[in-house]
Amino acid sequence: METEKKEELINNVHKALEGENLIKTSFENIMAYLKTDEMPDRIIESIQELLTDENWDELNDRFHASLAFGTGGMRGRTIGKTVTKSERGKKSPTGGPEFAAVGTSTLNELTVIRATKALFIFIKQWMAEEGIHEQPRLVVAHDVRHFSVNFSDLVATEWTRMGGCAMKFDGPRSTPQLSFAVRSNYAHAGVVITASHNPFHDNGFKAYFYDGAQLVPPHANQVVENYNKITIGDLLVSLQGDKGNFPITTLPTSDDLGYRAVLEDAVLDPEMLKNQSLKLVFTPIHGTGAITAVPALWDHGVEVCIVDEQNIQDPNFSTVKSPNPENQEALKMGISVAKKTRSSLVLGSDPDSDRIGVAARDKEGKFHCLTGNQVACMLAEYRIMQLKRKQLLKEENQKGFSLLKTFVTSPLLSKIAQTNGISCINTPTGFKWMSQKLRKYEEQATIEIKEREGLGLDYDNTDLFARIDILSRYSRYVLLAAEESYGYLPVDLVRDKDGNASALAIAELFAFLNSSKSTAFDFLDSLYLKYGYHAEKTENIYFEGAEGGETINRLAKSYRNSPPTTVCDIKITGIKDFLQTGHLDEEEENLPLENFLIINLENEFSVAIRPSGTEPKIKYYIFGSDAKGSQDLNKSKEGVNALVDKIASWLVEDAELRVKS
Repeated sequence: METEKKEELINNVHKALEGENLIKTSFENIMAYLKTDEMPDRIIESIQELLTDENWDELNDRFHASLAFGTGGMRGRTIGKTVTKSERGKKSPTGGPEFAAVGTSTLNELTVIRATKALFIFIKQWMAEEGIHEQPRLVVAHDVRHFSVNFSDLVATEWTRMGGCAMKFDGPRSTPQLSFAVRSNYAHAGVVITASHNPFHDNGFKAYFYDGAQLVPPHANQVVENYNKITIGDLLVSLQGDKGNFPITTLPTSDDLGYRAVLEDAVLDPEMLKNQSLKLVFTPIHGTGAITAVPALWDHGVEVCIVDEQNIQDPNFSTVKSPNPENQEALKMGISVAKKTRSSLVLGSDPDSDRIGVAARDKEGKFHCLTGNQVACMLAEYRIMQLKRKQLLKEENQKGFSLLKTFVTSPLLSKIAQTNGISCINTPTGFKWMSQKLRKYEEQATIEIKEREGLGLDYDNTDLFARIDILSRYSRYVLLAAEESYGYLPVDLVRDKDGNASALAIAELFAFLNSSKSTAFDFLDSLYLKYGYHAEKTENIYFEGAEGGETINRLAKSYRNSPPTTVCDIKITGIKDFLQTGHLDEEEENLPLENFLIINLENEFSVAIRPSGTEPKIKYYIFGSDAKGSQDLNKSKEGVNALVDKIASWLVEDAELRVKS
C-alpha cells in the first residue's frame, strides 16, 4: 500500500480510538499490523474496508486480544461475521472465502504459523534437555472445516522450514487417530486442525506431545511463552517465503490399519457383538467419523445404516444448526433413518470424531437422546461386569483398577467405582488431564516391572489382557475415562477421547442389552436402584464478541467477591475455589489452578461454575441425587429432577443480576 494511503489509514485508526469506537487493545493490535512494512496488502485492505464501513464491532471482535491456548488448544473464528472483499478473493473449493479472517483474535495464516513456531521451539528445547539428538518429528492431521487443508499444509511446511520432519495424512482424519499416529510414528509432537463441535465459522489448532496426549503445564505454558515472544515480522517471513522446497511425508495406509487394530481393544467381548446381529444408524454429521468408525463396526458384524445426507464432508454442516452431538437436533436425521430401517440405536460423531452422541429406543419403541453422563455410567457398569466375568477384575486386584472422570461429570461414576472396590479419580475439565494420568500409570508400570522383574515393557505392542494384568499389578488400569460432554476413552493406546473406539464400546453395550431383552432405560433404572438416583443438568450463558470475555471473567469473579449464602433457598455448606492452591485429587496429587468453583449444598446437591476454555460462554453444572437408593424410583426422579430444574433457573436469573450489577 502506498505510504500516503497508509498514513491516512493510521490517522483514521487514531480518530476511531479518540471517538471511543475502538477499545484500546484493538487499537494497539491494529497499529502493530499497520506499522509492519512487510504486511501483505490484502491484510491492510481488509482493515481499511472495515474501518471505512465503520464496522467497529467487527474490528473490535477481531483485534481486541491475541488468540490464546485454552483447555482444548487454540480455537477461534476463521470466517468473520463480515467477510471483506480481499478475504473473499477467489471462490475456494469449500465454498468459503479464499483467505481466513484478518485479526489477532481470529485463527488465520499468521496465528497458525505463530503457534507452529512456538511448538517447534518448545520441542527443540525439550529434546535438548532430554538429550535427544534427532530431527523433531511432527504428525499433522485435519478435519473437514474451512481452511483445515490450508492450515495443516501451513503447519507441515513451517515445521520443515524450521528443520523438522513433518508427516501428514492423505485426507481428513479424526482427532483420536492423530493421537495414536503420534505414538505409532514415534513423533515428538502432533497437531490437528479442528474446532471439534464448534460452529462452521470456527477452526482450531490442537497441540500434542510425544505420548499422543495434549500438552499440559508446565510444557503448555512454555509453548504459550514462546507464542507471545514471536513477532509479526517473524511470521511474515514464513507467510511470504518459498513454499515449494520442503518435503513432507504422506503417511501410508498401514497407519490407518494400525489405528483400526488398536480400536479392537475397545471391545471386551467380541462374541457379544457377533452373536447379537446389532443394527444401528451412524451419522458423522458431515465430519470424519465414518472414515474409521463404520469399518470398525462392520469388522465386528454390526449392521450399519449410514445417514447419506450427513456422510458428505461439508464444512458448512448444512443439514444441522450445530454439528454438536450434545444437541438433540444434530441426531434428528439419524433417528429418522433408524425409524425407517427399524434400527435400535443411533450414533452420531462430531466433525473430528472425538465425541459421540447416542439415541436409543424405549420399551414403546420411541427414541430418546441419552446424556453424556448416562452413557458414561452405563459403559462403566458394563465394562466392570465384563472384566469381572473374565476374571481380570477380582477382589484381590481391584485396587489396581480405576475410572477417570472430570469434576463436572456425574458423581454416579464415583459411586459405581466405590461400590465395586475400584478407584475413581477426578480431574479438571479437559481430556488432557486424564491423559496425563494414563501416561503416569504407563510410566509407573514400565519402571516397576523393570525393578521387580528385570523385564522391559514394550507397552504399545503388549496384548490388551497382558497390559491389564501388568497395569493392575504395578500401577493402575483405567477401564474407562469419561467426561459429561460426550467424550469417552475405552482404550489406553490413544490419549484423547475417541468417538471411534466409543462407537465400538457403545455397540457392545447395546448388544448386551439386546441379549437380555433390555433397553438402555431399563439398564439406567437398575443403576439408580443399585446406587441411588442421580440427575445432572447444564446451563450455558453465552457472551460473544470483544466484551464477551471480560463479561465472563467478571461474572466468574463475582462468585468469589460476593458469594451467595444460599442457592434457591438451600443453604451452602462450602465453596471449593480451584483458583486457590492446595487442592489435591484422590491420589493426593496437586490439582492445577483453574477458574472453576464447586458449591456444595446442605441437601448434598452441588453446583459447578466454569468459564469455557474453548467457547464464549460460562457453564453451570447442577448435580442432584437421592443417594439412598429409594425403591420408589419414580418418586425419587420427580423430586430430584424438579429441584435440579429449579436450581438451574435460579442460577440463570442470579447470573443476569450479577452481570447488570
